[in-house]
Amino acid sequence: MANIIILGAGIGGMPAAYEMKEAVGNKHEVTVINATDYFQFVPSNPWVGVGWRDREGITFPLAPVLERKRINFIAQPVTAIEADRNKLVLQSGESVDYDFLIVTTGPKLSFDEIPGLGPHNGFTQSICTIDHAEKAYQGYQQLLDNPGPVVIGAVQGASCFGPAYEYAMIVDTALRQVKRRKDVPMTFITSEPYVGHMGLGGVGDSKGLLESEMRERHIKWIANAKVVKVEKGKMFVDEHNDRGEVIRTHELPFHHSMMIPAFKGVDAVANVAGLVNPRGFVTVDKYQRNATYPNIYSAGVCIAIPPVETTPVPTGTPKTGYMIESMVTASVKNIVNELNGTAPSATATWNAICFADMGDTGAAFVAVPQIPPRNLTWSKKGKWVHVLKVAFEKYFMRKMKKGTSEPLYEHYFLKALGVERLN
Repeated sequence: MANIIILGAGIGGMPAAYEMKEAVGNKHEVTVINATDYFQFVPSNPWVGVGWRDREGITFPLAPVLERKRINFIAQPVTAIEADRNKLVLQSGESVDYDFLIVTTGPKLSFDEIPGLGPHNGFTQSICTIDHAEKAYQGYQQLLDNPGPVVIGAVQGASCFGPAYEYAMIVDTALRQVKRRKDVPMTFITSEPYVGHMGLGGVGDSKGLLESEMRERHIKWIANAKVVKVEKGKMFVDEHNDRGEVIRTHELPFHHSMMIPAFKGVDAVANVAGLVNPRGFVTVDKYQRNATYPNIYSAGVCIAIPPVETTPVPTGTPKTGYMIESMVTASVKNIVNELNGTAPSATATWNAICFADMGDTGAAFVAVPQIPPRNLTWSKKGKWVHVLKVAFEKYFMRKMKKGTSEPLYEHYFLKALGVERLN
């Protein structure tokens, strides 16, 4: 009997656990290890940041669900991976052996790379976790009491631009709803070479769509931007040209700021030589397994993906929900193949599908494949995207609580767009 461990219980880890258990049944042990004892639906965090959602609505305890599915669960951080011994060391000092490991930890948030960045030892907020989003909401409430400039965006090296755009639009919508928008100048700061690049080289007319949306909402923007440092109520930003030369410096005052940081691999993973790249992301082949340690698979934000293109200010490549779903399914199928004595054969579908909420409307982007040149690029704006994202949140939460996993994007969203299968 093999012990298959899923490290991380997020949007990638939980479906991986469910799919794996369904595939192996009682023939093998499936264990989930997570730093916290709850699941959080991260895509809803921008709503939490203005009080439209709360912790109860987008989290649930993991133990009861996993126990019902006969999946073992350990709620502890992993402090070390002894990959040459197939062993994980827990915070308690105990160790757990594995035959196969799927790393779905998500990222480490690298606030420390910029002085003054972040919600703990800095002066900016984040919406990357439920804890951070709750703190961002406190900052938003303070903004209502003391209106003033707002700065929102994504710093150099960031690879997750969608939530920054979402939070900017959602804050704009929320302020308009309470008739306070006129008191709050807004600026969007991004390391992208242009608004709508998204770390993907643009998708369809994403540039025109998002620039138009920002103009309509009176949100100024600075692209090709590198955040130098942050002080209390003040952000220092260098603006670059296409050659990477500084052409302008900005000193931006703010009463409220939310900035997406750059990501790295979590420490326990990043410390394993031969498993990761210099940023600590797991390197994988087309079957989602690591070359040095072929019994270690990985999926989601924690894997290494090269940038779509070189940009004047560093930008990373996002890993969207459909990509993560596809990576998880490939990982599970390949481990099952190995358990059955056959070679891995399943590969992920490297396409990008993004649904960005804008508070009272939304934008959808499809890139097939993610890296240009593409077979398909598609972008649309409409209130239906906002409705769809709300429905997706409720559907995904219900599925996770119920303990089932299915390819949501392929079965529902792609058919709704008139696309059968994106290969």
